[in-house]
Amino acid sequence: MLFTGLEHTAIASPNPRALAQWYVDTLGFVINYEYDGNYFVKAPNGAMLELIPSEGDAVPTKMKTPGIRHLAVMVSDFDAAHEDLKAKNVTFLTGQLDLKGNRLVFFEDGDGNILHLIARPAPLP
Repeated sequence: MLFTGLEHTAIASPNPRALAQWYVDTLGFVINYEYDGNYFVKAPNGAMLELIPSEGDAVPTKMKTPGIRHLAVMVSDFDAAHEDLKAKNVTFLTGQLDLKGNRLVFFEDGDGNILHLIARPAPLP
């Protein structure tokens, strides 16, 4: 197999260090690598984000603006994770949703990027 998966996704931030710390403090990621103002954060399952310095002003986005729209965060206990985020005063964009047995809720990271918790009764094929 030539292409084996995604290694990381990059997010441009006006303050990559602060956003990296948000992922550490809020979602339990670790900063696993940094160089020249760029920070890699790694989730417990090995997924990584690269947080890079942004240039220019942010463009307003909504849930379905063209382009990458959200990052889905897997959880082992949806209710506990939802309550944890509430206690950490994250900004929620929706209430809890149940779509075909999948439980989710949309929220913002420290820069306003869209994320959502996802709990699936069975993994996608």
